[in-house]
Amino acid sequence: MSFKIGIVGLPNVGKSTLFKALTKKQVDCANYPFCTIDPNVGVVAVPDERLEKLSQISKSKKIVPTTIEFVDIAGLVRGAHKGEGLGNKFLSHIKEVKAICEVVRVFEDKNIVHVSGKIDPKNDIETINLELICSDLQQIEKRYDAARSQAKSGDKEKIIWLNFLEKLKNGLSRNITARNIEFTKEEKKFLKELQLLTVKPILYVLNTAENQKNLPNIKPSIAISAKIESELAELPDKEAKTLMKEYGMQESGLDKLIKASYKLLNLITFLTTGPDETRAWTVSNGTKAPQAAGVIHSDFEKNFIRAEIIKYENFVKYGEAGAKEKGLMRIEGKDYIMQDGDVVYFRIGK
Repeated sequence: MSFKIGIVGLPNVGKSTLFKALTKKQVDCANYPFCTIDPNVGVVAVPDERLEKLSQISKSKKIVPTTIEFVDIAGLVRGAHKGEGLGNKFLSHIKEVKAICEVVRVFEDKNIVHVSGKIDPKNDIETINLELICSDLQQIEKRYDAARSQAKSGDKEKIIWLNFLEKLKNGLSRNITARNIEFTKEEKKFLKELQLLTVKPILYVLNTAENQKNLPNIKPSIAISAKIESELAELPDKEAKTLMKEYGMQESGLDKLIKASYKLLNLITFLTTGPDETRAWTVSNGTKAPQAAGVIHSDFEKNFIRAEIIKYENFVKYGEAGAKEKGLMRIEGKDYIMQDGDVVYFRIGK
């Protein structure tokens, strides 16, 4: 399973440098606005040391990690929703992402011009936020007049739709993002259809200088030096780990970003292992066993019988046979909620 994260930000904040480091994919990082016109897309494997250990125990022929697709959008500027800097084109590229990662510049560098002329992280966030809100508001206003006419028929569903659009329109007009507007259960089903930008969860990546202190209090956020990450990306793994120690880094920026993204999207990973392959699967926290089986194959959900589950730690300590002998394999039914680190074998009927 793969999911998309859109990387946005103002020009010259280090977006493309960070993208290149995260994906080890060469992109144009020229020091001027709009050098990235078409979105760069990079697919990266989610680091998970559990896969290697399970593969060794199962003697798997291959390992298949979960992947994340990063979509790097060209720099947005004030007025992007009206087409400034080709903004409309850029905003359309993030309609289908699961979450938005906004790179915010906090480092000082007189050789890299800030589009606003000064380093002001909170103002930069406000600029991008306003563009996303205005983009959503444009879409809602286009639909609103038509919905008002249709609701005159008295059709209950059309009235709910109109009320939903009116609530959105009023909230967005007051600069409230869609994710912060309260909706009824009936109204929430309309959100997926609209693909609103401001309903998507957002994570701020503070692009720092080396060992920079006194970072702005922005939530939810993580601090990453795109410059250091780009240095690490150029090195073999062993040398990169040595350099990380010199910088006092416990984990790479990619690892930090992936962990934060999983937390933001409320995701967990379950595992399958055997002679053919050891594989990681990502699902939403709270997913029940049949739906998790359906991620592997749609027929598995329909024909689900039971799940045989061993906790990762027990599988590694005792192996599959040993865990079974010690009564550490659980038989779970349709109501079981999957947990992170479950090593599972699904029994499927015909």
